Amino acid sequence: MPSLQPLSGPEALDRYFLESRARLLELAANLDRVDRGGGATDPRRQLLDEALKLLLEPTQEADRAARLQLLFSRPYDPNWTRELGLGR
Repeated sequence: MPSLQPLSGPEALDRYFLESRARLLELAANLDRVDRGGGATDPRRQLLDEALKLLLEPTQEADRAARLQLLFSRPYDPNWTRELGLGR
């Protein structure tokens, strides 16, 4: 089985630049809609602001996706099955 090698920076940009650009434009349009509708103080909007700041933080680790996942995740609740009515 061949070993998987990460893409170089230029290769990753060649492959994903246009897709990333499109997603950023879509996000900008969504934020404009929220702001025009008066939702700038909504906690979900504030969470998006935190996520954008996280994306811009300099990092030596390639861990932005994991950090974003944690930002948008709920804390673990050991009683989650009971709260969902699964009866454990």
